[in-house]
Amino acid sequence: MWETRSVQLSVQLPRDIAAQAEEVQASDPEFLSRVVLYGLTRRSIYQHLRQNDEDAGDQVSEAIQPQP
Repeated sequence: MWETRSVQLSVQLPRDIAAQAEEVQASDPEFLSRVVLYGLTRRSIYQHLRQNDEDAGDQVSEAIQPQP
């Protein structure tokens, strides 16, 4: 698949969510890793699409502006 490495994260969560995260980390750390991977992948895709949309918008506005 791809090369991986361990990362230590510290996040502020509501108490009930934090308790669930600690429980999952103790019982199924692989699942928690997949959840974090999923969230960061979605964020990366969103940022990529947003950047492409902004770039396309710039190109459209340049094409619409009349030439002097």
